[in-house]
Parts: sequence; C-alpha cells; structure tokens
Amino acid sequence: MAILKLAGLLRPSRNQLLHKRLPGEGVRDSIWQHAINTLAGRVFAPYSVFKGKAALSAEPRLPTFSKLDSGGVKLNRRGVIMLTFWPSVGERKYDWEKRQLFALSATEVGSLISIGTRDSCEFFHDPSMLSSNAGQVRKSLSFKPNADGSGYFVSLSVVNNNLKTNDRFTVPVTTAEFAVMRTAFSFALPHIMGWDRFTNQPSESVSQSPSKVVPQLTEAEWDR
Repeated sequence: MAILKLAGLLRPSRNQLLHKRLPGEGVRDSIWQHAINTLAGRVFAPYSVFKGKAALSAEPRLPTFSKLDSGGVKLNRRGVIMLTFWPSVGERKYDWEKRQLFALSATEVGSLISIGTRDSCEFFHDPSMLSSNAGQVRKSLSFKPNADGSGYFVSLSVVNNNLKTNDRFTVPVTTAEFAVMRTAFSFALPHIMGWDRFTNQPSESVSQSPSKVVPQLTEAEWDR
C-alpha cells in the first residue's frame, strides 16, 4: 500500500504535464493555459494564424436548442464562426486579455467563402442597431486581397465610444491559410445552422437528445 501511495505522489497529473508545456509567455503558451483553465479536458481546436503585429483564430460555435412539450426540439440560437483577434506585445508574444471577437453568421460565412483571389468583403456589426444607442459600439471586419494576389489582409476595427477606445488589428493571411479557412468554414456551415441535426440523426434521437450549451464556448461577441 505504501508503494502505491508513493507511486501516486511521484506520478505527475495530466494538468502538471500540460503545465510543463507552458514555460514561456508566447501566445501558444497563453492559449494552452487558457485551454487548461477553462476547458477542463475538452477539445480546444481553433485554427490560428500568428503574424508580426497580431494573431487571428477561428472556431465554430454550435447552435443551441430548446426542447418542446411535444418532445421535439426548436432552434434557440444559431451558431456562428467566431473570429478572435489579439495584439502582439513583443516578438512572438501576444496579449490574450486584449482580444476582440467577431461572430460571423451563416450568411456572412457564405459571403466570405465565395470571394475570389481579387475580391474583397466587409462586414459591420452594431449591437444597438436601430436603437437610440446605435453607433456607440461598432465593429467592422474586412478581407482585402494583397496586391500580388498572394493572400489577404484581414482587418478588424472596434470603436467603443462608451469606453473611448479604438482598437484595430490587421493579420496578413497567405493563400494557403485562407484555403484552410475556406474549407473549414464550408464544412462547419451546416453545423452552425443546425442542419446536421436533421441529416445525421434519426428524428427520434433528435427529440431525445437536444443540444446542450457547452459552458466554455458561450463567450459571446459582445462580451468583449
């Protein structure tokens, strides 16, 4: 018994092993730390692009459903492709605390994956649109092609008149990096719409196992 107890003390825990992978202050370290602290062992798989002045990551946020008295399920909130930008604070170091989010809807994803090598697109978000507070906080996201056709400049501008802040991030992505994003977004599109519920599962199982809200994925665009 004493030997077993000693072995247990000497055997490093899973979190200890992961923490050994976090020796520095670089962005990959901060992302792993964030994953350890918030995901409690769940898969954390964003597609990330790290460049000199800022970094960009993208990941799907699945829709949520509510169960009806009839036994069926109803779409409660559609999913999105969440883009996260955060600034560089030194060579290969980034400030995760200053991240900004932009949630792409299904239609915006469609616009993005359909652009050509010489095309551009731009999206505008305002949480108070059509109200008296319109324009107090606004975000604009743009994809603009490089002059030589080798990729795109992805830019996010966030103006918050309430906090008197104006944040701007620009991340150049190569043709290959954009191809990964286009392919991944195309694959994720029916999932964020909730249509995979109908195509991949019998109607009986859909009504018996409505989607659950995953706590670590519920950070909304306007939480930042």
